[in-house]
Amino acid sequence: METNPNIISLYNEMDWLQKVIDQVICSYLLQEGHENRWQDIPLPEANAETEDSVYYKKIIEWNLNLYERLCLALILAPQIKPEILDIFFSKNAMYDRGFTEFGGVINKNHSGFLPTGQTLSFLISAVNPELRIEVLYILNTSNILSREQVLVLENNESNVPILNQVLSINERWLNFFITGTLPKLEHSVSFPAQQISTKLNWEDLVLEEHVMNQVMEINAWLNHGKTLMTEWGLENKIKPGYRTLFYGPPGTGKTLTATLLGKSTNREVYRVDLSMIVSKYIGETEKNLSKIFDVAQHKDWILFFDEADALFGKRTNASSSNDRHANQQTGYLLQRIEDFPGVVILASNLKENMDEAFSRRFQSMIHFTMPTAEERILLWQKAFSGKCQLSPDIAIESIAEEYELAGGAIINVLRFCALAAIQKNETIVNQHDLLEGIRREFKKENKTLVVTQMN
Repeated sequence: METNPNIISLYNEMDWLQKVIDQVICSYLLQEGHENRWQDIPLPEANAETEDSVYYKKIIEWNLNLYERLCLALILAPQIKPEILDIFFSKNAMYDRGFTEFGGVINKNHSGFLPTGQTLSFLISAVNPELRIEVLYILNTSNILSREQVLVLENNESNVPILNQVLSINERWLNFFITGTLPKLEHSVSFPAQQISTKLNWEDLVLEEHVMNQVMEINAWLNHGKTLMTEWGLENKIKPGYRTLFYGPPGTGKTLTATLLGKSTNREVYRVDLSMIVSKYIGETEKNLSKIFDVAQHKDWILFFDEADALFGKRTNASSSNDRHANQQTGYLLQRIEDFPGVVILASNLKENMDEAFSRRFQSMIHFTMPTAEERILLWQKAFSGKCQLSPDIAIESIAEEYELAGGAIINVLRFCALAAIQKNETIVNQHDLLEGIRREFKKENKTLVVTQMN
């Protein structure tokens, strides 16, 4: 049977962790051999059998020190070899209860020992209290294990000290260390956002010239922002990141523009699911939003908040406790957005819906207007430029002049017409089906379609 270098390296790491735990407890309880130091136990290294292990490669890439590596091994233990932690169930004979200094918890769905920050602190500093600072450094959000979202601090109770929080490993990284493949972030309660992309290009986006110029300013920041902040020294004068508001009617290109900015600068774009963010319960909205920003903080992502009014709308007068909470929530959102080093795009139908506190901090505010008749001609031509085409007897100029539709609505008409054509085993769209598609789009906005002679 072919050996798996990833599995072998993980079990080698567990063997090392086992020896470290035994030595620390031996030294702490002054048992035979207590004078030995756990730091002197040889670390596992890659060999001919494990040279392709992704685990060892990441340890080198992240430049983990001894204590960080111990933390990584500790959070892997419940998933790889949980029995090596059973020693922490030992009882203190003096009090006939477990050793408080060992930390750890028992989950109702897991009979084994789950390490906490206190467990890590015990292993590192039980014999050398001065090393407690190493623990705080590891648990800091700036540490590489937190920045890469490897280490998860779980706290389901209020007023729990940080060292009493459960330490666990992110499921994606566990999968990576075992299989060598890092799964993509999935839209879920723990990550209420979804990656969006497009197959289109800039030439497919139809915007007024001055609007496109403003979009290109964002594109320039994405390409040169790091240079301006570091080499040009602007980091001492301006906050990191870029914040912008896209506002205008639905279907005018706001989402497409966001995805094109990501595509052209090789960045991932995530649309935040506000239905999973906004909560009526005090503190929950902030908690849900932090799940996004904590993950994205050290990624080179673009965060896109569609229909942002629900989250960033105008504050009310603080006449009740609910109003005061809403204002506190807005203040929290404002702070997180200001501190975010990446690009944040808020999208709204109306600029007036947005709270002025956010508006003042936008680097740009771009108005996506309804396309003019000339722009609509381009949109119609681009939409029906593939296999599905309009009948030659349809005057596209008249259609564009007569019916005010945004680009998104025109694509909806294309979808309807293409389905109608393929059911007839045809590729050419007749005027009747085209007008029916337009009629359906008008009906969505409670408009009445007035048919005039098109040719």
